[in-house]
Amino acid sequence: MVKEIIHRREMAFTLARLPIGFSFLGHGIVRLPKLTAFAEGMAQAFDMTWLPYFLVRAFASVLPFVELLLGLTILLGLWVRFTSAFGVLLICLLIFGSSLLENWDAVSIQLFYGLYLTGLYLFHDYNSNIFSINKH
Repeated sequence: MVKEIIHRREMAFTLARLPIGFSFLGHGIVRLPKLTAFAEGMAQAFDMTWLPYFLVRAFASVLPFVELLLGLTILLGLWVRFTSAFGVLLICLLIFGSSLLENWDAVSIQLFYGLYLTGLYLFHDYNSNIFSINKH
């Protein structure tokens, strides 16, 4: 009975990774083909703030690759604790940027992602690798 409950809980948290993993993966895939335009647009959006243009452009140029890596590692269940912690740091940066632009819709969406990743971080013991055999 206890083994069955543990197995179900582990499966639930394994499945919980899928939406946010596919979300990060999707964002990366969509932004990658238009990388130059995306980076330029993001840098221009922050032109009215005190953030340096070159810094925002560099961040925007790297963001799709980071999202792709985050998506893949979350989907595969690799290093869940470290991946989700890194994801929370990235979300904090995006919340900071969105609040500078006073884009409160983006802030609320990023807060949701942040809470989701925090949940994955807190329950990382249940997030076993999809390809591993359950050893309980």
